[in-house]
Amino acid sequence: MLLLVAGGSVAGCSSKTDDSAAAASVTPTNVTLTADQRKHVRLATVERSQYQRTIDATGSVDFNNEQATAVLAPFSGPVARLLVDIGDHVNKGDPLAQVDSPDFAAAITAYRKALTTAHTARRLADLEKDLVDHQGVAKREEDQAQADAANADADADAALKALLALNVDPKVIKAVEQGQAIAPIGGVIRSPIAGTVVDRQISPGQLLQAGTTPCFTVADMSRVWVMAQVADTDVASVGVGDTADVSTGVGGKHLTGTVTKISALVNSDTRLVPARVVVDNPQGLLKKQAYVAVQIHSRQPTNGLLVPVSALLRDEENLPFVYVAQPDGSYARRSVTLGHRTGDQFDIPAGLKAGEQVVVDGGIFVQFMQNQ
Repeated sequence: MLLLVAGGSVAGCSSKTDDSAAAASVTPTNVTLTADQRKHVRLATVERSQYQRTIDATGSVDFNNEQATAVLAPFSGPVARLLVDIGDHVNKGDPLAQVDSPDFAAAITAYRKALTTAHTARRLADLEKDLVDHQGVAKREEDQAQADAANADADADAALKALLALNVDPKVIKAVEQGQAIAPIGGVIRSPIAGTVVDRQISPGQLLQAGTTPCFTVADMSRVWVMAQVADTDVASVGVGDTADVSTGVGGKHLTGTVTKISALVNSDTRLVPARVVVDNPQGLLKKQAYVAVQIHSRQPTNGLLVPVSALLRDEENLPFVYVAQPDGSYARRSVTLGHRTGDQFDIPAGLKAGEQVVVDGGIFVQFMQNQ
């Protein structure tokens, strides 16, 4: 009986010893360095600080709708020839397309007839006035002639405005006013503003309807919209007026913009909120529909424990940790939770306390010594 009890006691002690050894094998021990080794380790004290968050987002480039114009067909007829392509830069008044339009010829003819009628009516009115002065006709007839001349002038003015609405070449209008013969010409769709052709919706042979058929979209790409997609968890930190850095993807260049509008709706599928960033684009580095990286610098102050990025290491499961200096001079490995990044620092919401010192230079060496 005594032998059995003794055997059981030995077995129990052996089991406890094995469990303790196993626990010790999986529990990281503090790292102790020599005085010479500690000279290559630099520490920093963790302090609670105030900072402004930087929110990372992706975005797409769009033209500025406030500086873009949809060009509608000013007259009816089939498209004879396209003169520009998407991406071409145009000035105000530049031709975009030629159209075989009867409206064009009809407008020129109407203006020519209106001018002839107005000239004739004005000449008759002047004649009636002269006759009245010499008592050749009654005053009533002279008044009627003046009214007819005024109406004819109004008709000519309306016909001229019709030509201007069709963007008729001023040289053609001047030739009509001088009574010169004009060779048959087609209608020309012209750009109403200077900018870039960002959309083309017609093709040769297509029949256009005056005032209804959209033909082109011309936009001023010197200032564009970047639609940044902000996570719904970050949108509370973004405000109108915040500055943003937009990556152009060209030689590492960045452009600076300003947040001008934040959507009130969250995309139910992506949980993202669009935020509009207006960016000056004088060199045309940002192209329509290009995907870009956006960093929005929030102006709202935030408090947190900030730790340099160089202090953070990763374990085998890619989880972050730091080495914390202990009172006895050793270094303890401490798992931490990463918050928001600001510059070259991370906010640590959990895992550290203010006043503790962490290794910011030499952490890889400390990790190497711990793994020995």
